[in-house]
Amino acid sequence: MTSRKRSGSGSSKRPKEKVVYIYELFFRGEDPTTESTEFWNEFFLLQPNVESLEAEITKLTYEQFIIVNKNLTLIFQKSIEMMETDHPKRLFNSLQTLCSLFYAMYKKSSTDSSFNCLNEIFGNERMDKSIRQLMNNCNQILLGEVAERARFMCLKLLLIIVTGTDNISQNVLLEYLTTYTLFDDFVRLLSDSTLRAQHGHDVVILLTVLVNYRKHEAANPYVVQLSILADEMALNGYGQMISQSLIDFCRQYMQSLSNVQSSSWFSSLSNIVGNMFVSDEGCERVQQIKANNGLLLALYEAVHLNRNFITTLAHTQAETSAPPSPSNTLNLAEPVPDLASAPIIDMTQYPTNLLVAVFQYCSIVMQDNKNESSVANLKLCFLILTCISEDQYANSMMHDSNLTFKVMLHRAQMRHRKLNIDRVGKSQPLAATLLDLLVEFIVSHLMKKFPMELYLLCVGVIHRILCYQKRCRVRLNYPWKELWSALIGLLRFLVNQEQTLVKKCNIFYLSVQVVNIFNLFITYGDTFLATTNSYDELYYELNREEKVFSEIHALGRCLIKKTIPYHRVEQWSSFYIFKHFIFKQCVFVRELLSLSSAIFYCFSTLFSSSINSTIINVL
Repeated sequence: MTSRKRSGSGSSKRPKEKVVYIYELFFRGEDPTTESTEFWNEFFLLQPNVESLEAEITKLTYEQFIIVNKNLTLIFQKSIEMMETDHPKRLFNSLQTLCSLFYAMYKKSSTDSSFNCLNEIFGNERMDKSIRQLMNNCNQILLGEVAERARFMCLKLLLIIVTGTDNISQNVLLEYLTTYTLFDDFVRLLSDSTLRAQHGHDVVILLTVLVNYRKHEAANPYVVQLSILADEMALNGYGQMISQSLIDFCRQYMQSLSNVQSSSWFSSLSNIVGNMFVSDEGCERVQQIKANNGLLLALYEAVHLNRNFITTLAHTQAETSAPPSPSNTLNLAEPVPDLASAPIIDMTQYPTNLLVAVFQYCSIVMQDNKNESSVANLKLCFLILTCISEDQYANSMMHDSNLTFKVMLHRAQMRHRKLNIDRVGKSQPLAATLLDLLVEFIVSHLMKKFPMELYLLCVGVIHRILCYQKRCRVRLNYPWKELWSALIGLLRFLVNQEQTLVKKCNIFYLSVQVVNIFNLFITYGDTFLATTNSYDELYYELNREEKVFSEIHALGRCLIKKTIPYHRVEQWSSFYIFKHFIFKQCVFVRELLSLSSAIFYCFSTLFSSSINSTIINVL
């Protein structure tokens, strides 16, 4: 008696899907469409097998590709045509098939440089009509009455197309996207609150990539249209998607901090040796920072190109920045809760608008610059702050004394200082918060692997803020002594590490920028310093640290004598101007220091001994 094998046993082979069988026929060069006139209608009712389709394309050789090129072109064309159908399943399957085809083609082209699949398929006039039809169909799907899953898949298809190559300027298909622009569709999606909540992130990323396509080589319609966009709803939606991502990142960081603080003593011990190894938490944070790079670039493009976008920086993001709240309705069967024992939600730990979210986000990413990706991210943050500090409206908003915020700036733990447990400071204008952020960067990144480019950007932002205050005579109530101490500490570090740093970077150019800031305070401080006591503190700090400026002056002179003979200085005009400028700046400060000392001496000798002793006691 023979026994039959169970159908569910491991020895039985799973039957091949019909769609996989059709894929194999296409990639063998056969034409299965001759079997039925309704072949394509039936084909797009089948669920696409993404893995199988990508595998078939990946294993193609050049000779095999020449054979199946006609079939591949046919699949592309029929998938694009099927996007016009009203049948939701066929529409979704056609979009998913196109996503798989484009993804596999880009992957094949990147791994095998011997031939470019996309150029072979789309590099002829016949496919120009199909691509135009694809853009028109995407337009109908994005704005039409279709299922949200179809609109979602359409945006994913566009994302695959625009991100298919590492260098977007080498992506041949992006030329079609700039010719048949979808900018108006993206604006409509960002303006609608419901559609924005579902698809806003993808739309912002798409816009950012398209704006950067051959940005400096040819006219890009997306750059022009974004720069003149004045739709307030669309701009607010654009900013809301960015702030939502940054706020979520800040919340996750706060949650991780609270978990560490509530952990056992063993976790505290492990943190001591944590810098010796790369922790999983650190890797996860790096990945989170990378995930926000696209939205940071989107913020930079908006701030850089569109003056109208600046007005959205201070808009309160109520629907995304507020923490989860309990239900405001009570069940009659339930007892009334005791409100006195209810937990208090600290609203100050959550950013309230995009600008606050950017400052808090920058304070977090400033703590990690150990790898190139983190440094690039921080550089992008400084470029955004530079654009903001250059805008007149943004400066007036940040310096408005009636518009104050409590911002939680995160500070790195250091051995030589103790952190304040209450990280949320007093309510102050955003310009003061920005200066706090920049001061924190200056004092926390004095290292042998000196980030010169980041320091130049940081000092540049400070210089722009002071120029605005001087130009508009804005007196910001700020503890300037912290800024002066940080800048003098930076100069002292450059002097002490001169032997190491001078071989890697031009420390004297940074020194000139710092001395320029002090010259602004000395020359025009009466136009923007809030109190006369600030001037006293300035001269006190300059007198106390006069040695630092003298050493910078000596270093500059020594370097010029070593590198360029005196009779050849005139030939090096730019270097000569630089040398003359830094000497002039440092000598100017030293002369003012001597002048202030002389004035104080004359002042003390004009009065009688009794009055003089009283003044000295008061001082």
